[in-house]
Amino acid sequence: MSDTERGYTIVRTFEATPDMVWSAWTTPEHFAAWWGGADMRVEDVALDVRVGGAWRARMVLPNGHEIPWTGTYHEVVEPERLVLDLDDGTGGPDETELFTVTIAPTDDGRSEMTLTQSGGHLSDEEYERARVGTNSFLDAMEALFRETIKGRHENA
Repeated sequence: MSDTERGYTIVRTFEATPDMVWSAWTTPEHFAAWWGGADMRVEDVALDVRVGGAWRARMVLPNGHEIPWTGTYHEVVEPERLVLDLDDGTGGPDETELFTVTIAPTDDGRSEMTLTQSGGHLSDEEYERARVGTNSFLDAMEALFRETIKGRHENA
């Protein structure tokens, strides 16, 4: 495996349509609700969701430390696939990671999302910490979907 292929893959099935999962990735207020996980605050979200468009989000940790996430979109196929770079400001200009997100409907009305982080700029231990962190982000995404579905039932 080459360095650029190193990383991790997470597959999650959500009680949400592909459009809902897409919206979680591409709508600033939805993105802010899950990016960083349940214990983080996310501010200054800007998502220019088009090939070559930039994105940014400032994550504020409970201790006040801030992580300035930035990147560029490389592929945008609504509502099926997003490929974007991921830069937390800690590496050099050639040290961004890549998130590849695919979203597919399941036969039972849910969505399967596959997320791969790659790039080869992290050690195996750092990739494992990133995988754990990303799973916590996706737990918060799942909670967002539960609240959205709950709100739809309450307003029906």
